[in-house]
Amino acid sequence: MKRVTDILGRNLWIFIVLLGLAFVNVSCDDDDDDNSGNEKPLPEESMTITDIAAGNADFSILVAALKKAGLDDDLATKDASLTVFAPTNTAFEDLLEELGVAGLDDIPNDVLTDVLLYHVTTGTNKASMIATGYYSTMSSGPVDGYGLSFYVDMEMAMINSRARITATDIEADNGVIHVIDKVMLPMSITDHAVANPAFSSLVAGVTKADLAGALDDDEASFTVFAPTNDAFNDFFTELGIGLDDLSAETLSSVILYHALGDVVPASMVEAGYVSTLSTAYERAINLKIDTEGGVFLNGDSEVIATDVVATNGIIHAINKVIMPPTVVDIAIDNPDFSTLVAAVVKAELATTLSGDGPFTVFAPTNAAFEQVFADLGVSGIDPLTKDDLTPILLAHVVSGNVASNGLSNGNVPTLNTEKSLAVNIDNGVTIDETINVVAPDIQGVNGIIHVIDKVIVP
Repeated sequence: MKRVTDILGRNLWIFIVLLGLAFVNVSCDDDDDDNSGNEKPLPEESMTITDIAAGNADFSILVAALKKAGLDDDLATKDASLTVFAPTNTAFEDLLEELGVAGLDDIPNDVLTDVLLYHVTTGTNKASMIATGYYSTMSSGPVDGYGLSFYVDMEMAMINSRARITATDIEADNGVIHVIDKVMLPMSITDHAVANPAFSSLVAGVTKADLAGALDDDEASFTVFAPTNDAFNDFFTELGIGLDDLSAETLSSVILYHALGDVVPASMVEAGYVSTLSTAYERAINLKIDTEGGVFLNGDSEVIATDVVATNGIIHAINKVIMPPTVVDIAIDNPDFSTLVAAVVKAELATTLSGDGPFTVFAPTNAAFEQVFADLGVSGIDPLTKDDLTPILLAHVVSGNVASNGLSNGNVPTLNTEKSLAVNIDNGVTIDETINVVAPDIQGVNGIIHVIDKVIVP
């Protein structure tokens, strides 16, 4: 009992001494008060992303790289909100060996800047907030306002199938750091397809068609509508074949039909026909884009993910493989030709016009058919027989793949041997004086379509 009393007594004296010291400290600190009598707060210690990296010996090469590229101050901005995937010294050493260079001084500053910014995203994204998918970085892409993308697989804790996330959630005043074991390099369209396992069938097709090098070319610019593995599985099931059953030439035509020769982010996609990299008769085969209720290609392939930005273009994922269309397919894929399609089917000409061709089709719109029905005093296709429709439809078809710039004034024979077309190009393109070509040059795999505003009646 005495031991406890002694301890309590001694602690009481310590408390009294400390209390006295506290009064002394308050008295001394009064000299530092501002005019309002309030004590000035002590300055807070800064711990920005740059500060944390500089304080960790395992990030010394990263810090040196940031200084060389002039980015150290950017990552020290206190009011920023950033997520940095930080490569370790070992990661940088592996990169230098991979590139075959002795040190950072051998890497041009613009290249180093692009690489470093490829590890930075905006916003403070802790590990719990990161899901499998694509993320936009601060490294500039081929279109202003769109940063290069990388792909995170959170199940495997991998980025771009290259860098493993080894530590997470190192918090800074201006964001968060996640540690990775490899330096990531900005990727081309081919690289992106390879890095995402959902595109493995596309990669196999690109490889067999010998197109990997073309889609890896940083001197070119592409937009690729990339079918997923499920899209390819459905495609092969529908045809009853496999990848090995398609020739490299056929695969090349199909894959290039999914690519455009410029960069079109989702915000710039417009309805209408666009030129693809697939060709027929030395002309680009056209792809129809619809934007009502989503983005659809040739009527039924839907864009399901957008704006994967690569060094040489952009990728949009789609849920169905699209085939280069025949002139019949072009008509089927456009609802404004539904009456023409019904007439072709009733006249049993679909198989003929889906053949090798080539055919040049002057295609009347639904409105054009409504006018001719009114002129003929019929309600629509139903009262007309196959024999009625066949000579009318064949009068709209010319042998050959004749683009609008290949037309000239004069009479042009049709597949209806009793009817030729009087073509005039003096003021636009007119046929038989009163029929106007309102949309020329929709190229298919076996011919070309020119849209007209009236039906040609033999």
